[in-house]
Amino acid sequence: MRIQPHFGAFVDDAQRAEDRSVLSTYASRLARVTDHSIRTVTSGGNFHVLFLNRDEQRRAGDLVRDLVPGISPETVNEIQTLSRFTFCSVYAFSVAGGGSTYVAAIAIIRDEHPDLLRRSCIHEEVAQGLGLPNDSPAARPSIFNDDEEFALLTRHDELLLRMLYDDRLTPGMQPDEARPIVRRIAAELLGGPS
Repeated sequence: MRIQPHFGAFVDDAQRAEDRSVLSTYASRLARVTDHSIRTVTSGGNFHVLFLNRDEQRRAGDLVRDLVPGISPETVNEIQTLSRFTFCSVYAFSVAGGGSTYVAAIAIIRDEHPDLLRRSCIHEEVAQGLGLPNDSPAARPSIFNDDEEFALLTRHDELLLRMLYDDRLTPGMQPDEARPIVRRIAAELLGGPS
């Protein structure tokens, strides 16, 4: 995965440098956790992180169409009309015709956010764009739930991502096929019986 940041015109140089640093450090952490190639790039990305203010977000249609050719008009409209109460969001795209493998993603992070909220959005949206998209109240301690108790990726989240990217699991597996494998992986990671 190649994470490429994009900045609106009103993001100053110091903030751009900070955001790039946070993304780079986080990409390295995710690469270690998943044992998958994850890095930041300045061009040729397939996971685009857009730092935009509200006005720029409303005019982001051409940009997102350039970044993800074939993106649906409905998704472009949703990105442009996100509620001001939505702090950040991610959109992941699978291969044409459907499928279980993500090939591109766009995360929207509001430029107006203070540092901790900005960092929290980076952690949550990039992690969800890796393939754990659904918030669940049962996921604890985790950024993968909507209670907003945890701002940054937790050890529990790392274990979930490690399981997701284990080579014994393959995209498109049915739940009944994956369940015993997931249990075995969890037992190995937690040191319990297999």
